[in-house]
Amino acid sequence: MTISSGPDTLARVAERPAVDAATFEREVAAAYVPVILRGQVRHWPAVQAGAGGDRAMAAYLAGFDQGDPLDVMIGAPEIGGRFFYNEDLSGFNFHRQKVALRQLLGELLRFAEEDVAAPHALYANAATAAAHLPGWDADNVLDLPTGSASARLWIGNATRVATHYDQSNNIACVVHGRRRFTLFPPEQIANLYIGPLDHTLAGPPSSMVDPDAPDLARYPRFAEALAHAQIADLEPGDAIFVPAIWWHHVSALDRLNVLVNYWWSYEETASPFGALVHALMSIRDLPPAHKAAWRSWFDLYVFGPEADRAAAHLPEQARGILGKAGPARTERLRAFLIRLLGGRP
Repeated sequence: MTISSGPDTLARVAERPAVDAATFEREVAAAYVPVILRGQVRHWPAVQAGAGGDRAMAAYLAGFDQGDPLDVMIGAPEIGGRFFYNEDLSGFNFHRQKVALRQLLGELLRFAEEDVAAPHALYANAATAAAHLPGWDADNVLDLPTGSASARLWIGNATRVATHYDQSNNIACVVHGRRRFTLFPPEQIANLYIGPLDHTLAGPPSSMVDPDAPDLARYPRFAEALAHAQIADLEPGDAIFVPAIWWHHVSALDRLNVLVNYWWSYEETASPFGALVHALMSIRDLPPAHKAAWRSWFDLYVFGPEADRAAAHLPEQARGILGKAGPARTERLRAFLIRLLGGRP
């Protein structure tokens, strides 16, 4: 059974007007829920340029072009703009190609102006502004606290990106065209039917379910995920805060769409995903009693409410890798892990 999960059936993401840096940090990022920031970047020259139409937007982008080609995902008309796996999951329904920015913009304008009924899906994803559009950052400043995050541009036509998560916090700013985000809380992971962990579309694992037309006969638990989903419809000048580990499906809805995002973490350490993969190798297939024993360790040192005080009974200088978080402890942990993975205690 396939059902419709149109925007009218889902809860709406909370929204508020544009905020300053202090308010964002105190009231938005700290809450760990998605928030739409209406008009947050409406003042950007890029958004103002795009108000003149697709050609004006393309001309503005081309003005930053220094010739460094972009990584572009290209899908045949038959995929309907949805980048995904092929039928047997041995590969994908698109290919990647290096394309010059001006060539990409020319094709996107041609598809739009000739009103091509079923164009190829084109999507330049995560192009760093510094490398591909130098000068963008100085022209379009995000006045929110995102650490040293790079501005990354996403340029394409009407496309859909499968439901995935980001390890880092994310602020996504709509520059041109409309975007729709469908978001799921982290605890819905079991109901999203995650695809392969080591063979992914573009980095993080993705849900196998198309939220625009979910097949509940094949993926019955997805109905529960939908009950917890939130939807955000964004116009040019709007931004959305997506907390780390929240799942999100992104639809670009117009003939030419431009989005800029910023990923940042509060502490740059090793990937939790890497720890999960190592646990798959070392813990998942142990006998039940052994797994339960190791769960006690994880509760004490990682997930328990006082995990950061698990070594409080030791003198501070003797706590080693159980000491306070910080760069020194991170380096000590890395060195210890290298020894462990090399078979040395």
